Amino acid sequence: MTSLDPVLDKDGVRLTVDGAVATVTLTKPDKRNAQDFALWRALTQAGRSLPGDVRVVVLRGEGKSFSAGLDRQAFTPEGFDGEPSFIDLARSSDAEVDAAIAEFQEAFTWWRRSDIVTIAAVQGHAIGAGFQLALACDLRVVADDVQFAMRETALGLVPDLTGTHPLVSLVGYARALEICATGRFVHAEEAERTGLANLVVPGTELDAAVRDLAAALVAAPRDAVIETKALLQGAAGRSYEEQCTAERAAQARRLRDLAGLGD
Repeated sequence: MTSLDPVLDKDGVRLTVDGAVATVTLTKPDKRNAQDFALWRALTQAGRSLPGDVRVVVLRGEGKSFSAGLDRQAFTPEGFDGEPSFIDLARSSDAEVDAAIAEFQEAFTWWRRSDIVTIAAVQGHAIGAGFQLALACDLRVVADDVQFAMRETALGLVPDLTGTHPLVSLVGYARALEICATGRFVHAEEAERTGLANLVVPGTELDAAVRDLAAALVAAPRDAVIETKALLQGAAGRSYEEQCTAERAAQARRLRDLAGLGD
């Protein structure tokens, strides 16, 4: 990838920008990019730090694994230095627990913004929070050694980092339930066949494949991509007739803009 001065580089997250393409990199390869509260705050900050002319954001992980999930230290009584542990959180009120989880989720929600297209470049393990972070992106390009797994239920928990909605949307309720309840691995062939992965490539070709996809996305007119993404994001919640109406309204806006008659 192009070496650039980082816009952000802290707590296991680095953000670099090259024109219309930004790259967010998880930088804890010695821990297989395990996630903690500080990393989630840094991911949230990365989203807020994107320059306005960025159109595509690539998410990648250094090392052999994309992300092995939540750092298990969160489950110990001592937790992380200066941070509450999950045990501390369990002793909090329902409102406090809800507020804490909502803050964690902010690291995962901004990837679906309508003004950008996000691509997860996934190799090796993407487990639990790592799987949900990949699911947070619009598109996933994966290496042929990828191993997705949702292991929260094995810990007595539920997936709560925004991954359940895109997982059901991509693979359907029954398969999503089976994947989550069993915690089994989903490998590259199944990921591509079920729609979890847009493209599977050899690991040595992952960065090049993502660069090609990003370039193709940037080549299209920005406003048309934004309108199209919004149309597709809302399609599942609309009836066929409502989607037809939304298409007409979006196209009318595009035609007015192309004719120089926009608001």
